Amino acid sequence: MLEDSLPVPHDPAQTVAAPYRWHEHRSIDHWTWACAVAIAAELRRELQRRSRARLLLSGGTTPAPVYRALARAPLDWARVDVALVDERWLQPGDPDSNAWLVRQHLLRDNAAAARFESLTRPGQRIEEAVAAANAHALQPAGAVVLGMGEDGHTASLFPGMAGLERALASRQAYVAVDAQGCPGARDWPRRISLTPRGLAQAQARYLLIHGAGKRDAFLQALASGDLQRWPVLIGLQGPAPLDVHWYP
Repeated sequence: MLEDSLPVPHDPAQTVAAPYRWHEHRSIDHWTWACAVAIAAELRRELQRRSRARLLLSGGTTPAPVYRALARAPLDWARVDVALVDERWLQPGDPDSNAWLVRQHLLRDNAAAARFESLTRPGQRIEEAVAAANAHALQPAGAVVLGMGEDGHTASLFPGMAGLERALASRQAYVAVDAQGCPGARDWPRRISLTPRGLAQAQARYLLIHGAGKRDAFLQALASGDLQRWPVLIGLQGPAPLDVHWYP
């Protein structure tokens, strides 16, 4: 079930104005379906406002069950454009790519009718891929699903990454990044990432996390307020509060 309060002491007077909403779930099943229902509801509202809705998704193993549940939502998926928050510099058919994860877990059942935009294509240079991503991003996203590492990274914006300050200040929705030396990037330092500029216009933003480590990291980020140390804080920038869904 959802909890209305934060998992740490706080001033109730500040809750109304908080740039995020904390949703705490008792199990992975409750978390999965609550996230899927929330995202589907936003897409439904977006389809009522516009001829097409745009959904940006993150990779990683955490959101996979949510994507499988979301794929069953009774939406007009033929009017939904699905794209990525970020991508490793891999071919879209590589099992380690975010594109592969989205195809396996979301583009099935009802959501098989959605239009998918991969960030990489065979024979394309990374500069061309970034230019294409920025062209697609002229259509504002209705909903964005974010993840977070325990190091505080989100998308492919890693603390301590060379060029992080430029990426955070970029006027483009997507940039190429080199996360060489960042443990969270593992074997894939070369990447394409959404920027705060690309996230800012999103009508709804969802941060999907679980475990005590990520909860504590998020709370440390809030207390710090340091965007370069905790890039996940870009999720707080937008027209509506960031919805954080967590289970133990």
